[in-house]
Amino acid sequence: MRRLVIAGNWKMNADKKFVTDLITAIKARASGFKNIDTVLIPPSLYVAQAVQLTKDSEIKIGVQNIHQEAKGAFTGEISTEMAKDSEAKYVLIGHSERRQYFGETDQLVALKVSSVIKNGLTPIVCIGEKLEERESGNLEKVIKKQLTDGLYHLTPEQFSNVIIAYEPVWAIGTGKTATPQQAQEVHAFIRKELGIKFGSYAEKTIIQYGGSVNDSNAVELLSQSDIDGALIGGASLKADAFLVILETANKL
Repeated sequence: MRRLVIAGNWKMNADKKFVTDLITAIKARASGFKNIDTVLIPPSLYVAQAVQLTKDSEIKIGVQNIHQEAKGAFTGEISTEMAKDSEAKYVLIGHSERRQYFGETDQLVALKVSSVIKNGLTPIVCIGEKLEERESGNLEKVIKKQLTDGLYHLTPEQFSNVIIAYEPVWAIGTGKTATPQQAQEVHAFIRKELGIKFGSYAEKTIIQYGGSVNDSNAVELLSQSDIDGALIGGASLKADAFLVILETANKL
């Protein structure tokens, strides 16, 4: 049985007090959650603080982005090696906001995934379609291309360390969400395509759902057979809401 992974992407939000207060509140109740993996992904400036605050817990810390090169004249960037040195365990790659606002391509995603795998961290690779792509009947074509160009350069053994987050772009930060049935259909399609490429590894692959997941819709989404957790945005900034999602996942 695949283990549920619940990750909170804080995006460009937080300050030192916020980090301390939120992690303290989550830790107070999340220590008993043994059936799930909990990941917090703060802005890079607060990764070291978050790591220190979670050292005595099962909570793991991730970074929101890395550069594909190990070092060099890339002002403003951080490398996977730096993320590893900070004791982060996960790296978010290819989020729709990175694709939309910073022009990240599937080819760049592939390079970043390779860097993360090489350094022994876990990549959470985001894929998903825009509304017009879904409505025009191109959903499966878009998803298949993102998988092919972003991940199919990996060996099955390398791929076994990858988490995929399916995030329909039209449902991110909009308050809209795919129905549990819509989400399940796409997750099943993703797993089928992965099986063609990576064989039995596909059945073990964690495929999270992201896209306005909150404390009200979590149970229906996480109960679907091919949904193995959630990548959460806004709700992860509120201790009570995030804890409800964690509790829901831990009981499944």
